[in-house]
Amino acid sequence: MTKAVSSKPEAIYFTAAQLSARGRAAIPDALISHTRLIYSSPATLAYNSPGAEGFGVKRAGLAVPESVMLIVSPGCCGRNTSALSELPAYRHRFFYLTMDETDLVTGRHLIKIPQAVCEVVESLAQKPVVVMICITCVDALLGTDMERVCRKAESAAGVRVRPCYMYALTREGQCPPMVHVRQSLYSLLEPARRRSTSVNLLGYFTPLVDDCELYGLLRQAGVRQIREISRMTDFAAFGQMAEANFNLVLNAEALPAAQDLEKRLGMPFIQLTRLYQIDKIENQYAALGQALGMAFDFEADRGRALAAQTALGEAHPDLTFAVGEVQNANPFELALALLQAGFGVLEIFGTAMPEVYPWIERIAKLSPGTRIYSNLEPSMLYYKAAVRPDITIGADAAYYHPDVPNLRWNDEAQPFGFAGLRRFYQGVAAALTKAETNERSS
Repeated sequence: MTKAVSSKPEAIYFTAAQLSARGRAAIPDALISHTRLIYSSPATLAYNSPGAEGFGVKRAGLAVPESVMLIVSPGCCGRNTSALSELPAYRHRFFYLTMDETDLVTGRHLIKIPQAVCEVVESLAQKPVVVMICITCVDALLGTDMERVCRKAESAAGVRVRPCYMYALTREGQCPPMVHVRQSLYSLLEPARRRSTSVNLLGYFTPLVDDCELYGLLRQAGVRQIREISRMTDFAAFGQMAEANFNLVLNAEALPAAQDLEKRLGMPFIQLTRLYQIDKIENQYAALGQALGMAFDFEADRGRALAAQTALGEAHPDLTFAVGEVQNANPFELALALLQAGFGVLEIFGTAMPEVYPWIERIAKLSPGTRIYSNLEPSMLYYKAAVRPDITIGADAAYYHPDVPNLRWNDEAQPFGFAGLRRFYQGVAAALTKAETNERSS
């Protein structure tokens, strides 16, 4: 008797064991976005693509105080900024130079940009310190030398002018938009007298959570000024970031900017990573202390994080997760941390790049059957849950499991270190408690 074969399409996935066996040199094409068409998945609801809300290029480009932005684009590319421009912090900070068909064909718009910058500056009661010029994939295809255009605009308007590129085409290149925008912002820092008691935190466009122990650890090392671009109230305060003795890079997307500062201002840097494995957080702080010539005391912060992890495990034994990528963690590192803590991870929605393979290989040893999906794979149109986790992490995982308790974990204040780990486990516990309360009352 011939067995019937279902022709019903299904979402493509690979288990952690399968990916580990293949190795990082043989990642399946289905998990590599540039090998095929991509699906505009639920991740785009909060995904920081170059033109999206959240901290895409447009909002990031205005991270410097007293700056405004001129968006040079066809109408369709500029239209999605309208909602962002309604936020109080961004009102009267966005301006538009719309490109028509002739501009698209001839590049005529380039000679209009210096004049447009002058008009923007003259129209404002308070003269901006910086004008950021945001351009789109159109100019990527035209091969526009935007640095040269900015120099002309700067000379004409008498203010600093910097480019930021909303080039979705370069998202997987060596200098994607969110990397370049950080370089543009920190290129505004000018040489200043360095102070041994001053440090910059580079990487995010919003500050770390206020109770992050990193602030206290740096003060243990004698640091008095800890500066983050998001806490600078005016351009003068931003300029004081040039005084830093060194930079701490907390997000790899800021690494090229830190390298530029080291080359241009002689400012060295140390790179740290947001982690959720408690032993790795401890090791990272120990290494930082060694680099600074001291031993940090972080036992109390470590203890509070471990207590939150233990409390969740005791209250919810055998807890299982589906981990998405639209949240403040690397989904593979977070999944490994959860497995090491004794929880279950049924699914991971994330991009299986070679650099995450050390985590995938360790996940495979602890949970070989964990399913790994790519949010951009077109077959995700047909996703149907084969397993039901107890809780999901991230907006994308919530989309795939709408009836399961969810922790969004994408607040703008950035979790980091033991404080981030503690807040994460407390957030999971709160989400589960809320779901149980709602279920009892319904």
